[in-house]
Amino acid sequence: MSGGGGRWERVRDRVRSSSSSMRGDRQTRTVRLGRVQPQAPGHRTIFCNDREANLPVKFKGNSISTTKYNLLTFLPKGLFEQFRRVANLYFLMISILSTTPISPVHPITNVVPLSLVLFVSLVKEAFEDWKRLLNDRVINSSPIDVLQDQKWESIPWKKLQVGDIIKVKQDGFFPADLLFLASSNPDGVCYIETANLDGETNLKIRKALERTWDYLLPEKAAEFKGEIQCEQPNNSLYTFTGNLIIGKQTLPISPNQILLRGCSLRNTEYIVGAVIFTGHETKVMMNAMNVPSKRSTLERKLDKLILMLFGVLFVMCFIGAIGSGVFINRKHYYLGLNDRVEDQFNPNNRFVVAILTMFTLITLYSTIIPISLYVSIEMIKFIQSTQFINKDLNMYHRESNTPALARTSNLNEELGQVEYIFSDKTGTLTRNLMEFFKCSIAGEVYGHGITEIESGGAQRSGLRIDETKKSSTAVHEKGFNFDDARLMRGAWRNEHDPDACKEFFRCLAICHTVLPEGDESPEKITYQAASPDEAALVVAAKNFGFFFYRRTPTMIMVRESHVEKIGKIQDVSYEILNVLEFNSTRKRQSVICRYPNGRLVLYCKGADTVIYERLAYGNDTIKNVSRGHLEQFGSAGLRTLCLAYRDLNSELYESWNEKFIQAKSTLRDREKKMDEVAELIETDLILIGCTAIEDKLQEGVPSCIETLSRAGIKIWVLTGDKMETAINIAYACSLINNSMKQFVISSETDEIREVESRGDTVETARFMKESVKKELKRCIQEAEHSMHTLSGNKLALIIDGKCLMYALDPQLRVTLLNLSLNCHAVVCCRVSPLQKAQVTSLVKNGARKITLSIGDGANDVSMIQAAHVGVGISGLEGMQAVMASDFAIAQFRFLTDLLLVHGRWSYIRICKVVTYFFYKNLTFTLTQFWFTFQTGFSGQRFYDDWFQSLYNVIFTALPVIIVGLFDKDVSASLSKRYPQLYKEGIKNMFFKWRVLAVWAVFSVYQSLIFFYFTTAASRNSKNASGKLFGLWDVSTMAFTCVVVTVNLRLLMTCNVITRWHHISVIGSILAWFIFIFLYSGIMTPYDRQENIYFVIYVLMSTFFFYLTLLLVPVVALLGDVIYQGLQRWFAPYDYQIIQELHRHEPEQRSRPDLLEIGTAMTVDEERTFAISQLPRETSKHTGFAFDSPGYESFFASLHGVNVPQRAWDVARRASMRSRQPRTSIR
Repeated sequence: MSGGGGRWERVRDRVRSSSSSMRGDRQTRTVRLGRVQPQAPGHRTIFCNDREANLPVKFKGNSISTTKYNLLTFLPKGLFEQFRRVANLYFLMISILSTTPISPVHPITNVVPLSLVLFVSLVKEAFEDWKRLLNDRVINSSPIDVLQDQKWESIPWKKLQVGDIIKVKQDGFFPADLLFLASSNPDGVCYIETANLDGETNLKIRKALERTWDYLLPEKAAEFKGEIQCEQPNNSLYTFTGNLIIGKQTLPISPNQILLRGCSLRNTEYIVGAVIFTGHETKVMMNAMNVPSKRSTLERKLDKLILMLFGVLFVMCFIGAIGSGVFINRKHYYLGLNDRVEDQFNPNNRFVVAILTMFTLITLYSTIIPISLYVSIEMIKFIQSTQFINKDLNMYHRESNTPALARTSNLNEELGQVEYIFSDKTGTLTRNLMEFFKCSIAGEVYGHGITEIESGGAQRSGLRIDETKKSSTAVHEKGFNFDDARLMRGAWRNEHDPDACKEFFRCLAICHTVLPEGDESPEKITYQAASPDEAALVVAAKNFGFFFYRRTPTMIMVRESHVEKIGKIQDVSYEILNVLEFNSTRKRQSVICRYPNGRLVLYCKGADTVIYERLAYGNDTIKNVSRGHLEQFGSAGLRTLCLAYRDLNSELYESWNEKFIQAKSTLRDREKKMDEVAELIETDLILIGCTAIEDKLQEGVPSCIETLSRAGIKIWVLTGDKMETAINIAYACSLINNSMKQFVISSETDEIREVESRGDTVETARFMKESVKKELKRCIQEAEHSMHTLSGNKLALIIDGKCLMYALDPQLRVTLLNLSLNCHAVVCCRVSPLQKAQVTSLVKNGARKITLSIGDGANDVSMIQAAHVGVGISGLEGMQAVMASDFAIAQFRFLTDLLLVHGRWSYIRICKVVTYFFYKNLTFTLTQFWFTFQTGFSGQRFYDDWFQSLYNVIFTALPVIIVGLFDKDVSASLSKRYPQLYKEGIKNMFFKWRVLAVWAVFSVYQSLIFFYFTTAASRNSKNASGKLFGLWDVSTMAFTCVVVTVNLRLLMTCNVITRWHHISVIGSILAWFIFIFLYSGIMTPYDRQENIYFVIYVLMSTFFFYLTLLLVPVVALLGDVIYQGLQRWFAPYDYQIIQELHRHEPEQRSRPDLLEIGTAMTVDEERTFAISQLPRETSKHTGFAFDSPGYESFFASLHGVNVPQRAWDVARRASMRSRQPRTSIR
């Protein structure tokens, strides 16, 4: 006990001392000595290799759980989730009501369908959660070596505790967030892969503190008794603030010494680390939040439809209640109302009669709300996502082996209604495969060649550019596509400023964080870089003769050629003293290095705006010339960086380095203080030159954008690039052309520059806001004038980030929105990730338009989550965008298939499913409603309880699911050939209140036929024994007609009828007959089934039954036949016109080829294939229920054949375009 007490006293003493030492930093902190939890709110103290000392703090364990439920919470929480849906809650209320004496139906009528729906939903939830549980068990049981009694013991991950010393072997995963102590590599470094965190497969280097390198072997590691004071757990993956206290020495801990859970160890035999954060407190688990839940627009409108049905239900029940109160009268002596009767039928209290009848009718008419609708839609959407979208070979990218991925099935139909697309540029429209293309050194441009952007711009200007012939020194490899003999093979020594060339190349070779891999030879080495740009610059240095081949935490080795004389090669080691890393705020990266001869140099590369602000005075000629070169490169669509350097003296550097070390050691605002200190030395720079890197457009981007534009979709490009680059990219991908009227709102004007030069930030902000306000008003006026002219040119808006900041001000936001909505294309350049999200939200919330955001990087996540639909591109910038998205694709061009094919089909299918559910339930309920008028509004049921229960669940369930999966108005090829068809979804043509009203009219009509036709016709009908038909005979006959008719009506809505349609419809009708044969063939005394006993056998023994079964569906569907014929004839939808155009074409294969035609054929073969496809462009449509007659003259005229006019052509022509849509061959 004394040992334990002494240990606790030592813990408490440490807490007192650490609290008092930090009191200077936090004056407001109150430290209460003697408490069991000695943790300050802003930081945690960890005692390494000492479990007992950490015990009082009660850190969380390392076991994780990603499940939603456990055994105790599954039922209550699962049921709560289900009853959050209004329809389920409504049916729960109906089920409760049906157990009361006022209910005319057996409780099973409502309990069975509700239970079935809940059972299916809960089983789905349980299955998904079980898979999560199994995955958690595997992870928690993974073994890890922990230091115990001076040796490594293997224990499961879940038993790991904060402060433990562990050993991780090569290719192993880190089980918790660790402080990196020692490595098997002699220089204290290790290489890690962060693919599980951000999707990036590039290796990253981590370096242990030199003070802890010795704690490698278990005997030595057992002596480690350090104390870690660090930040509390948070979700910031790229920051860490803390100090390691060993003895009396305090060492700052940076993210460079932190190994995060989920990352894996590479190219290192093993490492030793101390556990800092465990379990759900690790950074990766704190980032493991779900993507914000999104609901489609159609689903929200479905809620309104359900509410409308509630209203209809209330009106029907109210009418019945009033009728009941009026009808109840003692004059109906045969009802026996003179005796003592229950309250529901007591004429002395008509108000009570009306109220009780109201509740009775609510249970009777409950089928008007389709309980199985949500389950059916979820099933349809799930299959659409997993079987159709995920397995579409047209969206499979062969080079990267990446298929499309629907990460949610909630938004399938939303893809068919998108009106605005917000797209990133780099990696989304472009390939994110950077190639060093040109450069400017000391005011001289180097590099020949024409970029794709220049070529596209020249074509639009009507200019012809001849291909330049490559020189013998031209080199083209991954990351390098440069052709200029003046810099190659040491020829730069003959340039007018060879010293500047030498500094330029050394800056490329030294100023980076790239890791070399493989053999140390120029041909076999590979580079692991944080971005493709950085790798391209290092590859460029290699090709210029400055080959970076090895790095340690403190040294960079470069093999330099032709420096002293042509042909001489020497290995030079540069000592890396400090690395001032790149971030989105600094927009630059600097390295301070020491040459072998003792020279101290700071090399810096970054955005032109940032570098120019930090240049030394003088040498204006090179500055101005280089600025011109930057604009020239930007106009060619190239990505530019400026390179600069500064010579340092030892005194200046030592003084600055003390401040830098102090900033690194602080626990509060460390990043901010380090940036402030970096500003002190990144001044008085000397400009060396600038680089120009080409990022080529992805394949098929221009044709994809053109197709989407024809579909009525407006595309906005939101990029961080310069305005010139963004505009030229927009030209190259057909987003903007010379026929458009362009509005440019830029902060790079002479007036704004003049105000900025005065240095008054307040005045600058006021002036820019006024300038933006004037520009917006001018553009609005010009836009209105342009739209009223005969030419009516399309409009385009180009605005930069600074102006956008003021345009998004609440006072100007509406003006910006009005201008933007009138523009065909919008390009926002130099925008931040936050501004991307703000622009998306502006259109989404301000214009109430359906939006889609697409991007590939972490800076696009906020934009993706802000839009109705987020699409991530699985590119080279990691998987952050994909992990935050709703759908993931590999190439921008796949948007054509995702939207025009799958999105459009899903929208049409879901609309049909919802409207059909509305129709069949309203029809069924109205027959019961009409019967109420014949029963004195007493609430007598017309159908047997089981009929009502199984109507939605069995007899009409499967066919509508088949339609939701397989219905197809036109084929995929025709959907892309006629993109204008997509506009029907944008206008929501198939789920308007008018469409629902048409279905409702036919529901009323058919329900009247079902009820009055069967009841009136059966009044004098007799069975084989001469008895008149009773209630259950008539209702069974009416129900048979309902089941047959609603299933046949579904076939009439289909555009394509497959064997699955036949099987489902015939199967549903057969299911009814099989059920009624069994149900009426037996008698059970325990329920009201005796009413139906032998009914079907009696009915089928009469001729009347067969005549009714033939005539009633025909008469009921006659109105639909006439309406559909007239609608298709005089007011056809666009897709119906396309169907008629291609109705006689042969069937096309349903499965597209996996290989892309362009990569598998010669030019002649491609041309032959394209020509052969023209007359054979086919539709999946296999026949129509109602073919329109006599269109010979109309369609003949489309093909230039002169045929006499027909009378119906006049009406028909009004709905057709004056000319045939142009066909593009791809």
